[in-house]
Amino acid sequence: MENKLANPAPLGLMGFGMTTVLLNIHNAGFFPLSAMVLAMGIFYGGIAQIIAGIMEFKKGNTFGMTAFTSYGVFWLTLVALWVIPGMNTAPGGKTPEAFMGCYLFMWGLFTFFMWIGTFGKNRAIQFVFLSLTVLFALLALRDWTGSAMIGKIAGFEGIVCGLSAIYLAIAEVLNEAKGRIVLPICEIRKTA
Repeated sequence: MENKLANPAPLGLMGFGMTTVLLNIHNAGFFPLSAMVLAMGIFYGGIAQIIAGIMEFKKGNTFGMTAFTSYGVFWLTLVALWVIPGMNTAPGGKTPEAFMGCYLFMWGLFTFFMWIGTFGKNRAIQFVFLSLTVLFALLALRDWTGSAMIGKIAGFEGIVCGLSAIYLAIAEVLNEAKGRIVLPICEIRKTA
């Protein structure tokens, strides 16, 4: 009897994509940061992605496990960086902007190497990781320079990045459900 496991990638991609879009609507200057983004960061961007990563582990997918678990933890740490200073705990002060730029740069470096890991996969996942690499670079530059304009550009770029992850998630669900290509993800043909 075949033990077919569900594809956890759409769950992780939606958790990442929706949370990224909502945060970057804020970064683009449309709305202030609120509990809505924090809640999405904890539960959908954080916990749901970690669950997807654990499910990818069960499937033997090292790339998916590393990506979803890492970005799930990213969202949890990002929310903690915003919330802990408000708790007035002894070394829990606000992170200086320049040091926050280092945090974002490290995530960008990790994402760049994960993007290299997408070579040979479909073009949609390549776009998600490339646009996320650019987003982290822009956010780090914003924090290092203090430029509101770079932050606004990052916001719009982040919306595109998040929407690309949502598109890939929906494509994977619909293509599997219908047993045919409903939404293309530009699979790369493997040569023998």
